Amino acid sequence: MKKIELEIVALSHSITQTHSYAVVLGEVNGLRRLPIVIGGFEAQAIAVALERMQPSRPLTHDLLKNFMNAFNVELQEIIISDLQEGIFYSKLVCINEHDTVEIDSRTSDALALAVRFGCRIYTFDHILESAGILMDDAPGKKKKGSAATSPTVSETGSKDDLSALSLEELNNLLNEVLEQEDYIRAISIRDEINKRK
Repeated sequence: MKKIELEIVALSHSITQTHSYAVVLGEVNGLRRLPIVIGGFEAQAIAVALERMQPSRPLTHDLLKNFMNAFNVELQEIIISDLQEGIFYSKLVCINEHDTVEIDSRTSDALALAVRFGCRIYTFDHILESAGILMDDAPGKKKKGSAATSPTVSETGSKDDLSALSLEELNNLLNEVLEQEDYIRAISIRDEINKRK
């Protein structure tokens, strides 16, 4: 089967499930999108890596990356290999100087590691056909997920809440959420602060 390359194009609150997030993967040089519902901790781990934030202590996925680096294991790619009863299955393709090994992984964990290693994300056509969404390519509009577009991280409802706060209040709130290690919220606050500068 031919592998299809994907990239992360968005990370946001899930519309369908409370207290969950959705990571949206876009087909590289294509119009299909693959939304995957993930948990809050995994969303935070992906957001931290996407935004190149430096937590005070390593998160679990940072620890795993450090462990792999210490033993000269490289994450070559991840493959979203199957979809059964609404659950995505993924594999980590790891290499060292002697061997290549495929390791079973939750898709959310695989994505958090892929962002940290900067490795490619793949799936197969049958998965995109059954769970993907085809985006319209309207004339005059840039396609989401094109090479010139960077991934976006958003939190539904937070934009309105933040716009009412002063710059000083935003900076105080940013410090509070960083102490709580709520990096998803920190990103939206930081973006609001940057818009005002």
